[in-house]
Amino acid sequence: MQTIDDLGTYTFPAMLANSLKKFADRPALGFVSGDCITYAEFGARVEETRALLYRLGVEKGDRVVILSTSAPNWGVSYFAIVTMGAIAVPLLPDFSQKEIETCIKHSGASILIGSARLLEKVPDPASLGINRILRIEDFSLSLGAETRTGTPGEIRIEEEDTASIIYTSGTTGRSKGVELSHKNLVFTAIGGQFFQRINKIDVALSFLPLSHVYEFTIGFLMFFLNGACVRYLEKAPTVSTLLPALKKVRPTLILSVPIIMEKIYKNKIVPTFTSKPAVAKLYAKPFFRKILHRIAGKSLKKTFGGRIKFFGIGGSKVDPVVETFLKEAKFPYAIGYGLTETAPLLAGSGPKITVPGSVGPAMPGIELKLLDPDPETGIGEVVVKGPNVMKGYYKDPEMTASVFTDDGWFRTGDLGVMDKKGVRLSLKGRSKNMILGSSGENIYPEDIEFVLNQHPFVADSLVVEGDNSSLVAIVQLDEEKLAADIAAKAAQGVISQGDASANSGFVEQARQMGAQMGEAVSAAANDAGRALAYRREQILNEIKFFVNQNVNKISRIDRVEFIDKFEKTASQKIKRYLYNFKKSMHIGSKS
Repeated sequence: MQTIDDLGTYTFPAMLANSLKKFADRPALGFVSGDCITYAEFGARVEETRALLYRLGVEKGDRVVILSTSAPNWGVSYFAIVTMGAIAVPLLPDFSQKEIETCIKHSGASILIGSARLLEKVPDPASLGINRILRIEDFSLSLGAETRTGTPGEIRIEEEDTASIIYTSGTTGRSKGVELSHKNLVFTAIGGQFFQRINKIDVALSFLPLSHVYEFTIGFLMFFLNGACVRYLEKAPTVSTLLPALKKVRPTLILSVPIIMEKIYKNKIVPTFTSKPAVAKLYAKPFFRKILHRIAGKSLKKTFGGRIKFFGIGGSKVDPVVETFLKEAKFPYAIGYGLTETAPLLAGSGPKITVPGSVGPAMPGIELKLLDPDPETGIGEVVVKGPNVMKGYYKDPEMTASVFTDDGWFRTGDLGVMDKKGVRLSLKGRSKNMILGSSGENIYPEDIEFVLNQHPFVADSLVVEGDNSSLVAIVQLDEEKLAADIAAKAAQGVISQGDASANSGFVEQARQMGAQMGEAVSAAANDAGRALAYRREQILNEIKFFVNQNVNKISRIDRVEFIDKFEKTASQKIKRYLYNFKKSMHIGSKS
């Protein structure tokens, strides 16, 4: 375990020097399919890239954009930038072209380091102020030229110097440039060890974007600090890419977002124990459920390579039902809570101290309390002070002032409650999302969404306020399960065979047969559409009944709306601002 005593100062040059000194021959970073570069090789690449940036004219305080998926050279780029006193501006790979252009302009950057594929999103760099572009794959220059010779001299870097400007892809619709100092980030990487010790033998598999501060600080810096090895997926994390990678890497450490484990639980675990009546009967009893969960946990560990000791979950609140499964399965999951503005960690629980429904204690070195807690429920806004709290929003002093109290506490915007000892924090949702009921009661939509997501046909959901203080549930259905359900009912004679064949691919087959089959295709498509619409309407009614049977009276929903797909942030949170029924937004079918 490395501490500030090992580094001397909370700066990236100090972190780099310490890791190169202690772990020079250890493997540092690599793709799943290739070899890892050592820490010594990493250091050499950083030095070469820093010299190149210097020759391109980069000075202390200049902003340099990183636009790439996660890769060893992403980390090289970052350290090269910040160890010469410049400021890294990492952009999320799934940002739209417009978002990328807006962020680049706002940052005032003139140099861009990007992957070949993502550079296509910057067709006119000159109009954004970019005059030099480096390809991250090999650091070749694709735009501009070197302006001077030599190498950078000694640059004094202070803990409070800005290291990053991180543009969030939040649920509120506005990207904000969060200005984080060297101390903000290095302090958090050191403090995160309170929840999990890491050593040079550990191996991590990384599949979240490094441009997200959660993966960067906890999934990269904390590992780099301790000489661990990080492997990166070359492609997006799908079943076909993730399973072989887990088998090959056999990681001891993984960071994830809640949706991954929630999908595993809902699509694999629950069906396994509920498809057969005899097993389902046993599963309904707590004693046998725990036994079955323990068996499932052993299997899950094997799926993750057999060596997993830390499965960190962060980015959004975890479904307590899924947490209960993980706890009973003895799967080594951990919970982390924080924001980009806090670099990001504020509180959490390591695998040995997790409690379903609870985040855990605050990270050492920060102060955390609840602002104006409700005298009856104890719920209040989470506010914090500490070395990991941002410097502010870049070029936006008014917005910066708005998120701090008069006495200097940062307002997270999250609602929480503390346990009786005042130690463990539990979250209740975002204060901006809270809905005021018709009788003045506080309704927390996230709690209702957890119930909605337990329904077997619901892939994802959102609860918003409708007209006249009504509650509206917007649901995205699991289309595969819906199609399978229609086919099964057709086989039982509940739905016509024509409807089922259309849903099983008949429409596409007929379409390929040519124009002469036009009428048949049209008829089959109409049959399929009717069957799908009819069954979907049934399911929406079932969902409404299901959720209202499992929530308190004030949280009962008035209607259910259907949506094809939600738009989400990088951490897989729904962009809530896009779905507002008070603005007469129409989503789809309703019940």
